[in-house]
Amino acid sequence: MATVSSAPVPRTSAATFKARPIKLVGTHVWKVFGRGAESFLTENPNPDPAQLHAAGLVGAVRDATISVHEGEIFIIMGLSGSGKSTLLRCLSRLIEPTAGEVLFDGADLLKASERELIEIRRHKMGMVFQHFALLPHLTVLENVAFPLSVQGVDRKIREERAREVIELVGLKGREGFYPRELSGGQQQRVGIARSLSVKPEIWFLDEPYSALDPLIRREMQSELLRIQAVLQKTIIFITHDFDEAIRLADRVAIMKDGEIIQIGTPEELVIRPATSYVAEFTRDVARAKVMSARRLMEPATGGEFVQRVEADSKIASFAADIVAADQPFGVVDENGAIIGRIDRRTVIDLLAGREPVA
Repeated sequence: MATVSSAPVPRTSAATFKARPIKLVGTHVWKVFGRGAESFLTENPNPDPAQLHAAGLVGAVRDATISVHEGEIFIIMGLSGSGKSTLLRCLSRLIEPTAGEVLFDGADLLKASERELIEIRRHKMGMVFQHFALLPHLTVLENVAFPLSVQGVDRKIREERAREVIELVGLKGREGFYPRELSGGQQQRVGIARSLSVKPEIWFLDEPYSALDPLIRREMQSELLRIQAVLQKTIIFITHDFDEAIRLADRVAIMKDGEIIQIGTPEELVIRPATSYVAEFTRDVARAKVMSARRLMEPATGGEFVQRVEADSKIASFAADIVAADQPFGVVDENGAIIGRIDRRTVIDLLAGREPVA
């Protein structure tokens, strides 16, 4: 019996993530810009936007709380000005939060000295931004090895490590090229390789693909999933594109006006939006892209199935197969045991917009 893969790259189930340790926690994080922001928050612990405005302050991040598990791709998204990039910078302490707590491996990152913070960034954090910021006078190999050079790593060792990650991101053979000799997608791969050269424990990516053409962007998303399948990094990824979030995220936080509105899997956000804003934000998402076989399955009833799908498989990944087969598929858990069945008619109804009521 054939098994239909849920995606080109295997993904870890939501249940598995819940069992993993928490890598990063941000609790009641605020970033307020303006004179006297800290004293204002001390006197007004939970101000609304109107109160902030009246005080001449801007609440870029307001009372944000998140926790990210080891090996998870956690996406923070929202429209421009929603506070997503500011929150990422607070979590990595590139900027100082006005209030709140940030724990990295259980240690309070906000209490780390400047020297300790430098060491954490050098050895435990990787960062990739929208602008590649490659050094134009250095080759691919030299750019990728640069963070290790800053650490004082021996040249032979750092070049060996650089060659490893260059091969990992698919640029083997271009070690001697300069940035100007590379395409936009290749330059972004160099940026990714450079951030991975230090073997970071947590990886911050701030809209790394938004400047790329759509085809190259999709290629880079596939590349990220392939690398993640190998390295299992803890990733905090910023985007404003829900299609990108659907493809990459284990969980998503949606922000509006500096506040986190809802956190959940892409499926949870689409099927059970917490507010009208989230519902509108996800309104045009194709349900087959986010809805899993687990959600649509019925109890299994006797006999063998012509094909099987994993419970977390998205409907879109096997819709064509089940429609063509005209027979129910078996739904299996992580151990391959049948836990339900999914019918052709149910899938057709979903594709036609007639989804079941939550």
